[in-house]
Amino acid sequence: MTTKIAIIDDHKLFREGVKRIIELEADFEVVAEGDHGRDALSIEKTYQPDIFIMDIDMPYMNGIKATSKLIEKKSNSKVIILSIHDDENYVKRMLQLGAKGYLLKDMGAKTLIEAIEVVANGGCYLDPKVTQNIIEEYRKLASLNLSSAASTGQSVERPLHLLTRRECEVLQLLADGNSNIGISKALFISDKTVKNHVSSILRKIRVNDRTQAVLMAIKRGWVRIG
Repeated sequence: MTTKIAIIDDHKLFREGVKRIIELEADFEVVAEGDHGRDALSIEKTYQPDIFIMDIDMPYMNGIKATSKLIEKKSNSKVIILSIHDDENYVKRMLQLGAKGYLLKDMGAKTLIEAIEVVANGGCYLDPKVTQNIIEEYRKLASLNLSSAASTGQSVERPLHLLTRRECEVLQLLADGNSNIGISKALFISDKTVKNHVSSILRKIRVNDRTQAVLMAIKRGWVRIG
């Protein structure tokens, strides 16, 4: 089944570049383009795209307002933000509003395609760079908790009863900020095998996406920090 995509960005040249990357994939089709959030709302009514690739800073209506409007009307379209902003406050705000992905504009073509695939299949995707910003505060908290546990003689919990050795390796690489492509190169396995491992991890520890998996792993001491 073809995934219908709309690109919303006020820079036409950038839109055209993103469109060319997306349309190299046989299963993806760019059905519409727009310059601002108002266009997104109109496109949603007319084309009902599966996914919006949307900037934040745009005239008339920005990506924050447009995403909020789409969620309010219970649109079936999912939103992936593509922005220059790597500040975690932007990321958190967009995720709270209901965006399913957040990418930085300096990402590579493979990262863009990977994000679309993950979101199209019901998951969430964060650019590895912004993922590191989000989980850094959890790393610091986890470091304090682990130090406290060590001082009291408590053992660190490991998910060995849940995950295979390979799944533990994949989880560690996720916590280090690697994408599926990075994990496949590190472990010398295919992208498809990585996706299968990630899906298995999410199912076993009962979370919805890889970011939640990493946060849980850090909180519970399942991965090395630093």
